[in-house]
Amino acid sequence: MKSKTEGPKGKIFIVSAPSGCGKTTLCKKLLKDKLKLYQSVSITTRPPRRGERNGTDYFFISAEEFIRMIDAKELLEYEENFGFLYGTPKRAVEDLLRKGRNVLLSIDVKGAMNVRKSYPHNSVLIFVMPPSMEELKNRLESREADTAKAISNRLKVAKQEVACKDNYDYVVVNDRLDAAYKRLREIILLEGESDARTRNR
Repeated sequence: MKSKTEGPKGKIFIVSAPSGCGKTTLCKKLLKDKLKLYQSVSITTRPPRRGERNGTDYFFISAEEFIRMIDAKELLEYEENFGFLYGTPKRAVEDLLRKGRNVLLSIDVKGAMNVRKSYPHNSVLIFVMPPSMEELKNRLESREADTAKAISNRLKVAKQEVACKDNYDYVVVNDRLDAAYKRLREIILLEGESDARTRNR
């Protein structure tokens, strides 16, 4: 008989959202708060945006290095989005979980589903929704980071992602940042203090 103490002791909190929903801002606020959350920094082949820092927002690597990590099975999950590769290094996450620490992952819907398969009893999935698709379009345009065609593609993907929200444990609407953060923080505290549980999906 296996000991009940075997296996990961920490939890993985996964936050997903369509591009432009404020996911990065919310996750940064969580990490600054005293919630005993540890960040897992994703890797990507896309170039950094204005203000992003290597090793803090993402590890920005070459496509060749990304493929090497796939071949070496060093990634917990990886996906291609908008022509670039994104992934989560496996070792850092597993080391934190074994120490009983809670990990925060900011990843897309496909990545979230892959992590849930690997950690069905240790993962908490949270989906951040825009108040409306029209508001999301306004937010994307105000960033002035994408072309009209790129924004159109992001909105198309956003609709597909929103359709997956029922696969998540919690849904948070980011209408007002302070209210959305308050709800997100409540979820982290609630789940962080509870024992890992089996979910009937």
